[in-house]
Amino acid sequence: MTMDAPKRTIVSVDAMGGDLGPAAVVAGLALSADKNPEIGFILHGNKSELEQLVARTEGLSDVCEIRHADEVVTMDDKPSQVMRNGQKTSMWSAIDAVRDGDAEVVVSCGNTGALMLLSMVRLRKLPGVNRPAIACLWPSHNPSGFNVMLDVGADVRADEDDLLQYAMMGASYARNGLGIARPRVGLLNVGTEEHKGRSELKAAHELITNAADGAQIDFVGFIEGVDLPSDRVDVIVTDGFTGNVALKTGEGTAKLISGLLREAFGATFLSKLAAVLAMGPLKRMGQRVDPSRNNGGVFLGLNGTVVKSHGSADATGISAAVRLAFQLAKGGFNQKLAARVASGDASRQDVATECRQGEQQE
Repeated sequence: MTMDAPKRTIVSVDAMGGDLGPAAVVAGLALSADKNPEIGFILHGNKSELEQLVARTEGLSDVCEIRHADEVVTMDDKPSQVMRNGQKTSMWSAIDAVRDGDAEVVVSCGNTGALMLLSMVRLRKLPGVNRPAIACLWPSHNPSGFNVMLDVGADVRADEDDLLQYAMMGASYARNGLGIARPRVGLLNVGTEEHKGRSELKAAHELITNAADGAQIDFVGFIEGVDLPSDRVDVIVTDGFTGNVALKTGEGTAKLISGLLREAFGATFLSKLAAVLAMGPLKRMGQRVDPSRNNGGVFLGLNGTVVKSHGSADATGISAAVRLAFQLAKGGFNQKLAARVASGDASRQDVATECRQGEQQE
């Protein structure tokens, strides 16, 4: 075992939760290990099965520690049931490896609700965070190819203070995950005019405006749904209900367009010929929007980084999620995130103090 090798970043992996089983997970780890000599893994699940899978790739056992777990969290399990009875599951074990300091980041393809609840209870929230958020990468016209959007489903509610924290956390993710020094942040609304939207959105607009300079972000104000894939922003802030609906709508629309293109190109002999000629551009476009190549939603606001991979992720998708996890852990993302949340909270308190002083003077 070389788990104590210097400069090795340890990723804790729930090997049993994905739709394609542990074989796809281990294959993804093999891809990551082949590309990155600084990475190591703690793999959680059925030990005998995992040992056989790991042994198929030369050298993988040198960077993998396997921890046995008797049970698996299924996609149908209710989060509350997992919280009460899931101590022997691979998901619980994977999270506890970060909680105990054995690993720096968790990767799981498993049940999203259970993963979020277990992560909140076992890792706890960062000081000052009311509601953690799930951030995803949304394909866009930006040079990086993506915008960060949060929350996309951790909590359906969000008041103005939560939205301010989402802005701070999203900016930190864009800075550390996409390399954007001064992220542009937009607040999703039903229009760009300042008089539109719910009261908490208007209040959040003021809070983020006042915090922007200190947080080293550019706040572009309200944005609309049409701006989600645009190059106008780098970070899109919204509540979990709206974000999840937008995310699922985008995924459904992408599948619809893909299906319509296949039908159109297969309709006649000439269209089939056109499909052959267009194969290169279509392949590049598919790679640009393929979630498996930039796989992983990140749970933000916890005492530890958790990357949620797509349940149906194959080896390429798992490798992408591991790459993101490694990048965030290597850069000390969670420590920077905690500092960013603290700065946003301090800014909010300053604004509240100024408002109270103004009221007293009146």
